[in-house]
Amino acid sequence: WTDVVKIGRTHLQDAVPLTVAQEVGGWAAQLQDTERRLQESLAGLHALPLGGTAVGTGLGAPTGFGELVCEHLRQWSSGHNWHVAPNRFAVMGSHDALVDLMHRVSQLAMGLHKIVNDVRLLASGPRAGFGELRLPANEPGSSIMPGKVNPTQCEAVAMATVQVLGQSTAVTMAGCGGHLQMNVYKPLLGFNLLRATALLGDCCRSLRVHLVEGLEVDGQHIGILRDRSLMLVTALAPEIGYDTAARVALHAHAHQLSLRDAALALGVITAERFDQVVNPQAMAQPGGQRASTAPPPSAPSNSLP
Repeated sequence: WTDVVKIGRTHLQDAVPLTVAQEVGGWAAQLQDTERRLQESLAGLHALPLGGTAVGTGLGAPTGFGELVCEHLRQWSSGHNWHVAPNRFAVMGSHDALVDLMHRVSQLAMGLHKIVNDVRLLASGPRAGFGELRLPANEPGSSIMPGKVNPTQCEAVAMATVQVLGQSTAVTMAGCGGHLQMNVYKPLLGFNLLRATALLGDCCRSLRVHLVEGLEVDGQHIGILRDRSLMLVTALAPEIGYDTAARVALHAHAHQLSLRDAALALGVITAERFDQVVNPQAMAQPGGQRASTAPPPSAPSNSLP
């Protein structure tokens, strides 16, 4: 979708152009960053208070007991650096590593929530909404409105992520529950952490099969919305000045004109120069409109990238 240039939106208002590939790439990068943070957080679980016995002093445990057990664990589970915690008192009196991992899981939930809400907005319509994306029809959308396609996968994932964020709150409170030399909330921590990871795993698999693999773009409609946007005037600002560009946008909006017609009506630029400067494809690339003077792209393919 690198050739599909659409209008961006900030504050839910029209903004400057970007490509669909850039938008979707932002979603992918957000999930990749979260995956990296999850992997980093897992390392904290390798520090064990073995040999600390009752309160962390090691009373009653043979010398070297914790180190020996960790050595056996490393042999039995390749790739995991199990080791005795540098301070057993800290690990027994708190469960910070588990809380940290749960917070990373909740970051995944927040990211998924944001992404599916974006998809719902972009697929709204199809005639009276954004209508930029076409969702796969997994089931009849309505018993009284034939042909309706609802974003059920997005809605299911949104509900699941809210559930996970609630579980994260429970884990956070459990992490506060240590008294003196022991935090007794580990059953609650483990229960919610395992349930949350299983739920999000199911969400990701279902989202891929029932949404992502069948997702399409409506290139023609995207082009219409892009070309109607007043924010393409941003490319004119370096050419004719900010105040004059704003006057063009306001004139176009007030008189229901295209930016091109408004600029020509006000006599602030020639038609040839307007077509060179206001180039959505170039505006979506590094360097903005100065990157190219090629004409806008033709209607793009709707196939998956």
